[in-house]
Amino acid sequence: MSSDDAAPPRVGRPRATRGIVAAQSGREPRAEILDAAAALFTQLGYAGTSTRAIAERVGIRQASLYYHFAGKDEMLLELLEISVRPTLDLVTAIESRAPRPEVALHALVTVDVATLLRAPHNIGSLYAAHEVQQPAFDSFRRDRAELLAAYTRLAGASSPQRPAPQLLGALCLQVVELVIPLRRDGTPGPAVADDLAAACLRVVGLPAAVVDAAVADGHALVAALSPVTTRS
Repeated sequence: MSSDDAAPPRVGRPRATRGIVAAQSGREPRAEILDAAAALFTQLGYAGTSTRAIAERVGIRQASLYYHFAGKDEMLLELLEISVRPTLDLVTAIESRAPRPEVALHALVTVDVATLLRAPHNIGSLYAAHEVQQPAFDSFRRDRAELLAAYTRLAGASSPQRPAPQLLGALCLQVVELVIPLRRDGTPGPAVADDLAAACLRVVGLPAAVVDAAVADGHALVAALSPVTTRS
């Protein structure tokens, strides 16, 4: 940790700064800080971003930033969780309410793509950063492993041949996370969730007629659950 990232003692709420930031954006300072951190992390890299730079982007003092976050690790962890937690929160409902596993798989992909599209500044592009392999991010890696396990269950149950569920689950997750480079390039398109969900169903070996039925039922399931949906 660089010297300008060392957190000073917290001495109380910076009330004046809080009011200025909230008045300018309509958002709470914590949300402003996370947005600034996400922008800088994805532009400059985690190591290349200091808390001073984040504070300057928000328009607050560095000391005020430490009232809300202990340091960069806490900011990045929260941003990473934003990219996976909303999907995980719906896995149980999706699996329990889907009439068939392929319908659940389609709904899971749809929700997951929407979550990644909404993650601030395409923060999923940092999944492979070496810093994310550090112990500070263990909880995020556990959550992502839990999501992979859901894909593995549903892909294995959906496949008519049932080959290597772990491989099918990993393939589906990779298909979903194609939205990250697509978003970086500015080319996801309005139908990207549908396209990637149908691609996952084809990856597991389902015939066209079954895919079409799963798509229709998957849309109905997502609408019934009213989860995070694709951006308008």
